[in-house]
Amino acid sequence: MTSTVVRVAEVRQEAAGIRSLRLVRDDGAPLGPYEAGAHVDVVGPTGLVRQYSLCSPPHDPESLLIAVKKEAASRGGSEALHTVEAGDTLEIGEPRNLLRVADGARHVLVAGGVGVTPLLSLAYELHRRGAEFELHYFARAREQAAFAGLLEREFGDRVHLRFGVPRAEQPTILKEVAGELTPDAQVYTCGPEGFMAQVSAVFAPVVGESRVHVEHFVAADVDTSGDQPFTVELDTGEVFEVPAGKSILAVLGENGIEVFKSCEEGICGSCVSGVLEGVPEHRDSCLSAADKAAGDQMALCVSRARTARLKIELY
Repeated sequence: MTSTVVRVAEVRQEAAGIRSLRLVRDDGAPLGPYEAGAHVDVVGPTGLVRQYSLCSPPHDPESLLIAVKKEAASRGGSEALHTVEAGDTLEIGEPRNLLRVADGARHVLVAGGVGVTPLLSLAYELHRRGAEFELHYFARAREQAAFAGLLEREFGDRVHLRFGVPRAEQPTILKEVAGELTPDAQVYTCGPEGFMAQVSAVFAPVVGESRVHVEHFVAADVDTSGDQPFTVELDTGEVFEVPAGKSILAVLGENGIEVFKSCEEGICGSCVSGVLEGVPEHRDSCLSAADKAAGDQMALCVSRARTARLKIELY
């Protein structure tokens, strides 16, 4: 990972269990701008690398903002970042983007809980462009809704705060929103997996699956019991056997071939590479439905092959 040492310039409590960290460079050099929807790798005090969405205005060159929710089942990543104070230093990677603003007549952002973070950057960008958009934000209560006040101040009546709506009742609200859309609209969602599944189920029949853009925070559960070995060839001509129980990424690493990697769970997109021949079996949570259908790229850390052989190129 190409890393940059940054200083924590400000720490704010944004909601119950959620704090934001504003990051700057000590030498005064710019950190931004960045492309709306991007995330960065963050090396915390314990040395663990985690991915966090950027939620500052994308065109701001001075600093970057991340929001960290303290997870009850934290393995040390979010818990450690909740001990960081202003003046402390961290390391971050280059911004990477899997949730870009797409062309559309209308844009609908649907956030669940801390999933508002990547959508906040999209809202900033859409507002800067003068695009038509609206943001629907579901949370259990206002005190658990990060950036609720900021959203109201920045975007006014484009923001619809939905507090205390039970999961079973959310589709009713979403269907009302979907009923006002035309097929050329774009929908973006981030939040708990079950929440995003509901959003996709409501909007995909209206705008098409490829126009519902999903940002995942956790890896998908995959049944690996039926995995079979296959052959992978690099565009350089090198050929390797990938056995059941090992990933392409692991096999390449064992053979001294460096591939940029981070989460190794199919979330961050850092190891996504091109597919030149063969059919990949996608198991990641980073590529869009359209990307997977195209079949010309794959996440090497989790995805496998539907054909006996794949030929790939490393990005």
